[in-house]
Amino acid sequence: MKPISFIIITYNRASDTLELLQNISTLDKANELLQDVIIVNNASKDDYSFVKKYTEENTQIPFQFIDAPTNLGVTKGRNFALQFAQGEICIFLDDDAVLQNKDALINVIKAFDDNGFNNREVAIVSFKVLYYDNLEMQVNALPHKQFHQYKSQLKFYTYYFAGGAHAIKRKVLNQVGNLPEEFFYGMEEYDLSYRIIDKGYCIKYDASIVMLHKESPQGRKPKEEKLRMMWVNKSKVAYRYLPIGYFYTTTFLWSIQYLKETNFNINGFFKGWKEVFKIFKTEKRKLLNNQTLQYLNDTKARLWY
Repeated sequence: MKPISFIIITYNRASDTLELLQNISTLDKANELLQDVIIVNNASKDDYSFVKKYTEENTQIPFQFIDAPTNLGVTKGRNFALQFAQGEICIFLDDDAVLQNKDALINVIKAFDDNGFNNREVAIVSFKVLYYDNLEMQVNALPHKQFHQYKSQLKFYTYYFAGGAHAIKRKVLNQVGNLPEEFFYGMEEYDLSYRIIDKGYCIKYDASIVMLHKESPQGRKPKEEKLRMMWVNKSKVAYRYLPIGYFYTTTFLWSIQYLKETNFNINGFFKGWKEVFKIFKTEKRKLLNNQTLQYLNDTKARLWY
């Protein structure tokens, strides 16, 4: 059994997916390290026939092209793909990206091979993310909110990961469960991270694996519906796992951020609060243990927002 599964969920242009597959084919020791490369066409409206043809013709890499039955969203799409992946380490990469360094797969293996934080085993490695066009660091892809303090560090231990640029041990998912499927978009990384840390593992950032992201340096402003999902989902995470005060600060400050980002969309604002109030009835509290809260404190986690 080879150690790595590569998982790609399509959302954007088929041409981007093709470039990523070509990129994967050129990585050092790809034939030796890749158990499979799972490409799930997430009900995209673009024509992926030439991508599928590429996977069929290039048999030196173990490509599997799979059509999802419908648009499964981020979390369901990744969970759907996981049932086909057989590697011990699963790499998740956005489809509008490539890996910059040819030794990326080798470095992924190395990144997991350390003693971790306070002897916590490394469960997830989050990659360095640069913009494809200008090679500047993508601020919101660094897995720490204190960007200026951490941006130049080659590696550090942290409390969440970049959803579209990371690797995770399959045995950890088997222990804690997959991504929360009720989160169609946004904040699933926090939910999974807290569960993983609570099991005694740690999360690591390693700049030796570099993803080049084709997102514009100006960023893509999420649509109103996605912003509301992020607000509500972050509130759910805070309610499930953190002391109750963090739930109140999170949901209030995210509601203000929602208004700011949507130019005061009042209808969406009230719709969001309606969903937040349901949390008290629909969600169960699963407060993190004291060791986990200490880990969050030691890694300077931002919990109030």
